[in-house]
Amino acid sequence: MPAGLVISAPASGVGKTTLTLALARAWRNRGLRVQCFKSGPDYIDPAFHAAATGRASVNVDSWAMDRATIAHLVGRGSDADIVLAEGSMGLFDGVAARGVSGTGATADIAEMLGWPVVLVIDPSGQAQTAAAIAAGLRDYRAGVRLAGVVLNRVASPRHEDLVRRAMNDIGIAVFGALPRHAEISLPKRHLGLVQAEEQAEIGELIDEAARFVSEHVDLDAVLRSAAARSVPSAANGLNVTPPGQRIALARDAAFSFVYPHMLEAWRAAGAEISTFSPLADEAPDASADVCWLPGGYPELHAGKIAANARFRSGLRAFAETRPVHGECGGYMVLGTALTDADGISHEMTGLLGLETSFAKRRMHLGYRLAALAAPMPGHQVGARLRGHEFHYSTIVAQPDTPLAAVHDATGAVIAETGSRRGHATGTFFHLIAEDR
Repeated sequence: MPAGLVISAPASGVGKTTLTLALARAWRNRGLRVQCFKSGPDYIDPAFHAAATGRASVNVDSWAMDRATIAHLVGRGSDADIVLAEGSMGLFDGVAARGVSGTGATADIAEMLGWPVVLVIDPSGQAQTAAAIAAGLRDYRAGVRLAGVVLNRVASPRHEDLVRRAMNDIGIAVFGALPRHAEISLPKRHLGLVQAEEQAEIGELIDEAARFVSEHVDLDAVLRSAAARSVPSAANGLNVTPPGQRIALARDAAFSFVYPHMLEAWRAAGAEISTFSPLADEAPDASADVCWLPGGYPELHAGKIAANARFRSGLRAFAETRPVHGECGGYMVLGTALTDADGISHEMTGLLGLETSFAKRRMHLGYRLAALAAPMPGHQVGARLRGHEFHYSTIVAQPDTPLAAVHDATGAVIAETGSRRGHATGTFFHLIAEDR
């Protein structure tokens, strides 16, 4: 297992992603091989990681994955000089009920893999209290080791001195302090960070972040704090069945999200993947035996999708004889209609009766455990699938046969059951793993 660090914080929005990208690029610029991972189900950050390191990043998730699967995934960093795992939310934030190997908290990954934690602390509006927060996180859970902290958005040299002295008094190393610097802030969007592939200037932003962090953080001290633990991996790798031998995968700005580890597992199992662009009015490969529409941002491109007759007719023809599956945004496009944020209704492909609307945004967020009531590509009736749902659409109609009985992480029933009609299936959750 490579030496690694977990980049975490007391809460979201403190600067974990910026620091992760900056460290990764700064060390890469020094000639080090850097491997990143993302703790939890966030599907956008791994693309930023890849842009910073030149190496693909994947998610590791203690709620949805067992220890052997996580060890298998992090094994991709065995040739790296340093591993950085970016956390999600606060260090100990997870769900109330334990999943496969944990609650989905970043702390689970830190303890499981033996990677010390570098905390990003934003002391805005406080001084010595920041040290009390850091001490509380350090001592909260045995088995999670704190390497030190990086202060972010420090107001002045005096402010920095007050916080540093307080940290020193309780034995917490301060690796650096970043003054406020809006220029390195990554752009935002309605689902959080924008996708890296949409940002032509992402390389420049990461370079600037790396330069800035290199000036204010002791990179050598951070690197020396990394550690590792040997974790046995699964001999058979990931427990993922490809949906077919030849998979036609929608891939463009409207259909941009599928977990990287899923695609890798499909290929490792011998499946062939061909991509097509619905936004370019392309139809799925006629030689494929299954079509998969991932999530993304179809609501931002609904008018174009509705107008692309070749895509729509080609998908309908494909579905007459072979399975088509959609996840979240892909599921919405398989439906009858999608109403955008301006209240304009757009005709979708009509393979399912689903009607969704973004006119009144309502967040749907959380882990999902689905027991299939009907088969879907790659999975039979009764399969227990673990995934994650995150979108702002509202169901107007979901008239087809439910695909699954879906519950959240606490066991509460979820109305977004997914649908099945003919060869078409769809879910609002993005598949992460199947229970072994």
